[in-house]
Amino acid sequence: MENFILPIQIRWSDIDQNRHLRHSAYYDYGALARVECFTKQGLTTSKLEEFQIGPVLFREEAIFKREIHFEDKITIDLQMSKSRPDFSRWSIVHHLYKEDKTLAAIINLDAAWIDLNLRKLTVPNSFIQKIFEGFPRSKDFEWGDPLKR
Repeated sequence: MENFILPIQIRWSDIDQNRHLRHSAYYDYGALARVECFTKQGLTTSKLEEFQIGPVLFREEAIFKREIHFEDKITIDLQMSKSRPDFSRWSIVHHLYKEDKTLAAIINLDAAWIDLNLRKLTVPNSFIQKIFEGFPRSKDFEWGDPLKR
């Protein structure tokens, strides 16, 4: 898959008392980008329901580089930065850029798959694995277990 880039429309409700983007909006944008990317690749919410599987987050971290204001035009991208070979555990890095290509924030995420019936971590099926094989990867991508530090 080629790089996934999503333009973001900043809403008035995303702005805090300091007149810049509230901290939790960054995480909302990351979630939006992931869902859009998964859907674009065919991993829709109906497929997740069919497979009785869902992503579960273990860590989500934002690193703020530059302020984002209401009038700013921004985009978010995402790339896989680490994964087990079976894609049961994985990490994604997101970059939020201003219109002039200034890096405004980085979001790092560690996640896995949960079996929605057993409520236990699981290995995704071949449909999901094939999608993740084609996922955009960061320059420093590595195979390994993101949950082991």
